[in-house]
Amino acid sequence: MQSKPDSDDYLALFGRYKEDFGDVYMDPEDERFRLLFDQICRMLTQPSPFNLSLPEQFRTTASRYLAGDPHTLAHMKTIENRHFMLSDLFDYIHLVKTMGGSWDQRGR
Repeated sequence: MQSKPDSDDYLALFGRYKEDFGDVYMDPEDERFRLLFDQICRMLTQPSPFNLSLPEQFRTTASRYLAGDPHTLAHMKTIENRHFMLSDLFDYIHLVKTMGGSWDQRGR
């Protein structure tokens, strides 16, 4: 299993688009956020210890989205749903990174 992506990889990718994603669900849709959503889904499906430490719902949604699952595609067609997922994932990773939790630099 590869060691990447980890929390730093996610935060670096998020940082290219916006400093804080806590309120991204209120932002209008544009191609940047659509691309970010696709990139995040691809990262979530990579086999890494950090990804396995994330809530399963993130990984499952990403896998189903990339596989073209009709229900998931229909759900994620709504801009707010994609933005909520980005916001929730950012908040989770940021909290784990800054406050500690189920994941730390040693993979515990």
